[in-house]
Amino acid sequence: MGESIDLFKITKDILELPDRDIHSYPPLVLAYIGDAVYELIVRTATVVNTEAAVDKLNKKTASYVKAQAQAMVVRLLDDELSEDEKSVYRRGRNAKTYSTAKNASKGDYHAATGFEALIGYLYLTGETKRLEELIKEGLRRYNEELQSQ
Repeated sequence: MGESIDLFKITKDILELPDRDIHSYPPLVLAYIGDAVYELIVRTATVVNTEAAVDKLNKKTASYVKAQAQAMVVRLLDDELSEDEKSVYRRGRNAKTYSTAKNASKGDYHAATGFEALIGYLYLTGETKRLEELIKEGLRRYNEELQSQ
């Protein structure tokens, strides 16, 4: 991997967004942005690594970003998370959601929300290197788990 780029800082500078305390964001807001960041990274990897029509790219991406997959990734990463990261994850997981899981258990849905909150937190705090490490390691472990089944 090359040098990390802080996409949030670039976006913030371009749009002249004000500074805001990261701790003022509710966990579901962190999950909202984290969902987009994670999906963008997975879509990018899918496009670069897969030559296929858009419908097949979408199916492959969906297999990684669905709640069950995110829940498995975060469980596989548990030993890698710092106490601060675990705290952010728990806040997201335990947040009262107003939507229901479409094709996932309630537990997986809440775990995925916690994972997305963690991704959002790392993105908004500019911890790009850590974000990269966790996603790379999480996807590696997830793929190994799928191959062993």
